Formats: sequence, C-alpha cells, structure tokens
Amino acid sequence: MSEPGFKDHFSGVAGAYAAARPEYPDALFDALRAVVPASARVWEPGCGSGQATRGLAARFAWVYASDPSAQQIAQHWANAGAERITLAVEPGERTALADASVGLIAVAQALHWFDREAFFGECERVLAPGGVLAAWGYQDFLAPEGMQDPVAAFRAQIEEYWPPERAQIDAAYAGYAWPFPALPAPALWLEAEWTLSRFLGYLASMSASARCLAATGDDPVARHAPALAAAWGAAEDVRTLQWPLFLHLRRKA
Repeated sequence: MSEPGFKDHFSGVAGAYAAARPEYPDALFDALRAVVPASARVWEPGCGSGQATRGLAARFAWVYASDPSAQQIAQHWANAGAERITLAVEPGERTALADASVGLIAVAQALHWFDREAFFGECERVLAPGGVLAAWGYQDFLAPEGMQDPVAAFRAQIEEYWPPERAQIDAAYAGYAWPFPALPAPALWLEAEWTLSRFLGYLASMSASARCLAATGDDPVARHAPALAAAWGAAEDVRTLQWPLFLHLRRKA
C-alpha cells in the first residue's frame, strides 16, 4: 500500500515509467563522487523505479532507496536481488533512517513533489555533518531536428494537464530555501539514443499524458503518433534525444 496523503501522479504509469525513462549520465554521478567519499551511505528519497539508484550503488557503499508509492517500489530493478541496496515504501518527509546516518541524500527528479520544509528538516536530522544534499532534475526534451511541429502539437494537447509542480522543474528549482550552503555544480545534459517505439513509450509515461487520457478519453500519444512517426523516419531509425539537466549540491556544515 502506498503512503497516504502524497501527490501520486506516477503509480498508475509505474510500469511505463520504469520501461521508458532515460538513464542519467555518468557525469552526474561522477560529480557526486567528487564531493562525497565512496564509503558514504546514501539515502535516495523519491527513488521511483530506480533510474538513479544504479548509478548511486555503483559509486557508494550502500543505498537506501525509498518512495511513497508501493507500485513504484514494486517496479524497482533492485527487487531482482541487487546487493547493498535497501528498498522502502515511505515518504521523503519521514524516514526510518537514524540521525546523522548518511553522507549523501540524492533526490532525482522528485524534490518538487515533497513538502520541502518537512523534507529539509528530515535532511537536517539524517545527514551527517559534512554530508551533501544533491537534488537534480531534467526539463522538457529538445525536439529532434525536423520534429518541432508534431512535438509542439503533442505538447499543446497535454499542457493543461501538467501538475502545477512541473513549473518548479522548468525553473530548475530556483528560489528554494535550501538548508545548507551551496557547492559548485557542473552544467549537464541527459541524452538517449532511441527508436520510435521507445520515444512514444516515453511520451506515454508522462504524468500529463496519463491525466489527459483520464480526463478526456483521448490518448494524446495515439492521436499524435502518426505525425510523430512521419517526422521521425523509419521506425527502426535511432535518433538522439536531449534534456537539459540541472544539479544542486549543498553541504551540511
């Protein structure tokens, strides 16, 4: 059962989310490793189905990956028996972790869903002195060459169905009352090499797509798939997708 009271926009598309979301670049995790030792224990609240967990587990001693959605945790790849990873269904604002027990808190594309005041208070409690809070997200993808018009038409149909928190991603978390002083963070990009079917699956995994379908009965991906396919080229062609990726690093004194 999922945690009550949280804004759940992804449990209904948990399978699609796990299958279609892009992978984070090595440069992101290398930036974390540059400011946090490999011996650190990590808390990853809002882990979803584990898009970031793999990169964290490859660089740090242990990862406690939590999410308020039981459906997302059920889709997490670490259920297959990954070592040094513990999964938990719990909200970011309240964790079972002990005081000062982790050296890194890593939040991937999830901080805008949290009650930030409560979450930042939990960071104060759980993060060891000298530990780092890292939060990142990726904004909307750049339309591939020649696909601007069909992508714009798809976006126009789903625009009103984005949850209001999406604006915080567009703003790259600007204006947050962060609890710790900032560290320098590199500018990054997220990239993926996809076929048409993978791209359409990604569009279907968007919360706004699911909300549009639920509200209107009109599947925006199905509606725009012919135009998107015509602009893509052959279905088996591989095209490069890019997303602007922002990263905030904050170190506890």
